Amino acid sequence: MRKLKIVGLGVGIPEKILTNSDFEKMVDTSDEWITERTGIKERHIVEEKTATSDLIIIATKEALKQANLKASELDTIIVGTSTPDTPFPSTACWVQKGLGISGQAAFDVSAGCSGFLYALEIASYLITCGSSKKVLVAGAEILSKITNYQDRSTCVLFGDGAGVCVLVPTNEERGIVSSNWGADGNLAELLYLPAGGSRIPATCDSVEKKLHTLHMAGNEVFKNAVREMENATLTALQDAHLTVEDIDLFISHQANIRIIEATRKRAMIPPEKNYMTIQKYGNISAASIPVSLHQAYHEGRIKDGAKILLAAFGAGFTWAAMILKW
Repeated sequence: MRKLKIVGLGVGIPEKILTNSDFEKMVDTSDEWITERTGIKERHIVEEKTATSDLIIIATKEALKQANLKASELDTIIVGTSTPDTPFPSTACWVQKGLGISGQAAFDVSAGCSGFLYALEIASYLITCGSSKKVLVAGAEILSKITNYQDRSTCVLFGDGAGVCVLVPTNEERGIVSSNWGADGNLAELLYLPAGGSRIPATCDSVEKKLHTLHMAGNEVFKNAVREMENATLTALQDAHLTVEDIDLFISHQANIRIIEATRKRAMIPPEKNYMTIQKYGNISAASIPVSLHQAYHEGRIKDGAKILLAAFGAGFTWAAMILKW
């Protein structure tokens, strides 16, 4: 076991809400179709001038208050995101600036919807090897700014938000029991943002062709997501010498209800152990697991000693699973 303790949780959720009824006025869709296909009823959307770091800073202040720590006491900041404030510096550095601190290691992890678990994996090794003692791990996205609101197959899926946790070392029997991660870059073009990098720099033509918005081959993403999350989940259980009966709560990336349910059924996880927030937030990518953790904790679903199974799949393709003893 990699011994560590989550001492603070926080979220940054925009106030503005887009409901399924709102989308009925924007594209050819319906509340019934969206709900049946995705499980989503509403999603939160930022105001025009809000950046990803702004949401993380809100979440961090809440988490630090719970942890009874000052921002200056953090020694490492890791942000999982696919929608950074800027290509460089990292969003983690903008978070530093917003918190009024300096000196800490600060960097981003780009792993799509798996970003939070990738960041948590890195943080756990930094803590267990003694390199870090107070780590902020964030999963945050502003997907509304890269969504094509004329594409009815994708625009109804995504929302904005941030979730963070503060990790510290502990001598208690809690922490990461098992974990695994992986990727297959050969399938990158099934879910990606074509332009804005060195491959296709920004031009009038790239903007006109909407190459700066998310492109997704939905059916292929679905098949790969279910297969890889199932494999990662079962591997985490096997490596921990646990069964689904030993797990108290299952929180997967909240992509859509069909992926969540298909993964749950194939991994034979009882429905009462499956925790979902997709109906309220939509797909918020790297933020979905930490936001779900925050909500489950404050609802009393997570007690000391609880074993929580986390699983994610995202652009890359990337995937990860982890069993966390609270």
